[in-house]
Amino acid sequence: MLRLLVALYAGLSFAVAAQAQGGEYEPREGQEGKDVIWVGTPDALIERMLDMAEVKPGDYVMDLGSGDGRIPIAAAKRGARAIGIEYNPDLVELSKRKAEAAGVADRTEFLKADLFETDLSKADVITMYLLPELNMKLRPKLLELKPGTRIVSHFFDMEDWKSDNDTVVDGRPAYLWIVPAKVGGKWKLSYPDGKETAELTLTQNFQLIWGDLRQGGETLELGAPWLAGDRIRFTVRDAQDRPHQYTGKVFDGRRMEGTVSVDGKQTRKWVATRVQ
Repeated sequence: MLRLLVALYAGLSFAVAAQAQGGEYEPREGQEGKDVIWVGTPDALIERMLDMAEVKPGDYVMDLGSGDGRIPIAAAKRGARAIGIEYNPDLVELSKRKAEAAGVADRTEFLKADLFETDLSKADVITMYLLPELNMKLRPKLLELKPGTRIVSHFFDMEDWKSDNDTVVDGRPAYLWIVPAKVGGKWKLSYPDGKETAELTLTQNFQLIWGDLRQGGETLELGAPWLAGDRIRFTVRDAQDRPHQYTGKVFDGRRMEGTVSVDGKQTRKWVATRVQ
């Protein structure tokens, strides 16, 4: 751990891996790369990171700075389609060989590319082990991904975008974020089974939301508001102090729809369209 921190923060010079005469290229921990030095993620932490992101068959996983390919290979073993983005061509070729040996070459792809110039829009899950300033440089791009995209980072967070979950394995932390839908603003809320309408006002800071519902001349503060990807939930209380729980889904940041439950029983549907 001490060696890792010294390498990351003090920028000490490490020996660059060399190809042994007549042998295959093998990287050395601490070798310099384009934006970071290479330090592998331990297998136990990889499995925990993939668990946190709930990687499953059919997912499209992108590993940014994929090194020797261990994360894409582990994801592919779970049935996911995985792609590694790596700037070092020797590491790209090594990853391909390792994927072939692991029997997952048909579910993996390794590209020699700049992660800042790579299209991430198809990803269901993104994994990374980058420096703090690189996480922050990527953050605006990550926040524009489709709501529900899961992002897992080894060791470094994203400052005031607080993680949705975190873990520590053998002293190494990892963080999970779920890209939130954009819901901040004013919404016109209606009920398809009646003529009532309401005004829903939401304030948003990443996945944290709060606000109120103005209905029937009353302004009701939202209780326990929650947003995870494109899923939203909040509660208001009626004159009898009964909780009305609104559960729904966000569509393209312009429309929401869902159901209302009172005392745990579904009572009616609701739809909201963005006003501003």
